[in-house]
Amino acid sequence: MSRHKQKAAPGRNLRLADQIQKDLAIIIQREIDMSRVGMITLSGIELTTDYAHAKVYFTVLGGEPEQAAALLNEKAGWFHSQLYKLLHIHTVPTLRFFHDPQLKRGIEMSALIDQANLPGQYAGVSDEPEDKP
Repeated sequence: MSRHKQKAAPGRNLRLADQIQKDLAIIIQREIDMSRVGMITLSGIELTTDYAHAKVYFTVLGGEPEQAAALLNEKAGWFHSQLYKLLHIHTVPTLRFFHDPQLKRGIEMSALIDQANLPGQYAGVSDEPEDKP
């Protein structure tokens, strides 16, 4: 028999993160006024292996990310208490909210690709094949 404590299974960590994301999204949708900070969407959660801390990544549409992060982090303790009532686990993680820039970066990359694919963008390069005698 091992004297060391077994590490939690990675599958459980992912399942718990998904459940926290679902429950937290419902709480935020119900309790946060969208006219103040815009529409907040949770994009992911990273849990520590001991489930004590969670980094919650979000995107915001129609508002400032800094203002949304400040509001979410201000209400993190209240969200924690609501999650404690919904989840039936021993340790509910402490929540910290971070703006996820990946959506904005993806939109910018898509725009660059679209711009590069426009015909006639490069001087001296033609989209039509040249006839060589």
